Amino acid sequence: MTRISLLSDSHSHIEAPILKHLQGSDEIWHAGDIGNPALIQTLEEIAPLRAVYGNIDGTELRSTFPLNAIFELEGLKVLMTHIAGYPNRYNQRARKLIEDERPDLFICGHSHILKVMRDPKYGHLHLNPGAIGIQGFHQVRTLLQFEVEAGRLKNMEVAEWPRWPKKN
Repeated sequence: MTRISLLSDSHSHIEAPILKHLQGSDEIWHAGDIGNPALIQTLEEIAPLRAVYGNIDGTELRSTFPLNAIFELEGLKVLMTHIAGYPNRYNQRARKLIEDERPDLFICGHSHILKVMRDPKYGHLHLNPGAIGIQGFHQVRTLLQFEVEAGRLKNMEVAEWPRWPKKN
């Protein structure tokens, strides 16, 4: 069993209470728009990181992470990219990737909107963890945590924080 923390759209900002919440993760997955490359080291100090770059990420992050990550974990085929859309509204690039790769789990970010839904056409589970950073229109910052075991997701939880960190 592997405990995953899935986040996206940090836009260079993750404060201490969120980092503390990530403790105990076996892996952290970041679905793009990381922002500041220094954030990578901070996340890697907590757990191994799998990530893709997003549209705001610069040259350093684009040379470190792929546009699309395709991997298998405990018998679960995962496809992660930043910009994709959602079931019945995938962009052309994402649709081709899904048709070619046939993942069990499809992950994207970009919209800043948390979504967990089964794709009826392709049969995979679609996840978008929403946004964990403070940039954007979202009112609540979110991430997903779940376990992967024997090709299945279980014990999924949503963690949320107010959009604006509390002032000390």
